Amino acid sequence: MAIITLTTDFGEKDYFSGATKGAIYSELPDVRIVDISHSVSPFNIPEAAYIIQNAYNSFPKGTIHIIGIDSEINTENKHIALKLDDHYFICANNGIMSMICSEIAPEKIVEINIHDKIQSSFPVLDVFVKVACHIARGGTLEVIGKPINEIKPIKNIAPYVNEDKTQIIGSVIYIDNYGNVVTNIKRSFFESVHKGREFEISARHYTFKKIHNKYSDIVNFEIPENKRNDEGRKLVVFNSGDFLEIAVYKSNSATVGSASTLLGLGIMDAVSIRFEPKPVIPKGAEIPVNMKAADY
Repeated sequence: MAIITLTTDFGEKDYFSGATKGAIYSELPDVRIVDISHSVSPFNIPEAAYIIQNAYNSFPKGTIHIIGIDSEINTENKHIALKLDDHYFICANNGIMSMICSEIAPEKIVEINIHDKIQSSFPVLDVFVKVACHIARGGTLEVIGKPINEIKPIKNIAPYVNEDKTQIIGSVIYIDNYGNVVTNIKRSFFESVHKGREFEISARHYTFKKIHNKYSDIVNFEIPENKRNDEGRKLVVFNSGDFLEIAVYKSNSATVGSASTLLGLGIMDAVSIRFEPKPVIPKGAEIPVNMKAADY
């Protein structure tokens, strides 16, 4: 039984998500439909890319993912279908897949070309559903599109590291339901620059010198519970998707606040990490006993 997921910016008020599900069931009554999210901020491609990247691989191989963000077709915004990591994705070629494709190469990409057979002002309903159902029946991508080799990238989605490897400059790409601020700095990228050095993370006027393993690491459980005052404390973690996240312990915008509200951070705001420069050891000099070769 096929699984089709939906990730859109439709929200819950309008009929769009319901109509899309109805169209799928009309073609495939036995299919299973899973809503990943319909609460993506309107036209927010980095936010949608972050959500789908961290959700898709929890599904079985062969799952078909419809992504309905900025999907109106025009000369600069074509429709694509691709196979990647044994999953199928159907979306606009607007950069939404570039975050995943930067880590895993697609097995196949086609530019959808069935539009001459479908009159549509609602492409998710009329085009993406047709393509998803075709794939669910065992159809190939070549039948519904022409092969292409590249997809459009998202501008400014990758963090930057300076030439002497003393600073990473990233940006906020997502703010979750708790108001936690997610950056585009992944653990693997951080560690490739870190090399065991001291560091300082800066976001607006706030700085952090430690990355915790989990949110509750900030709590001293040896102190009696009635004497703790940890709710609302700011911290940094690598979240479940391995992205660097600035958080507030047990955040709540209505009470203790959130990382987004307390730090005044929004989408695409800068977050930087400065590293201590590597010491320069003169050629032939003896390496100090408290240093390792990797430190210089």
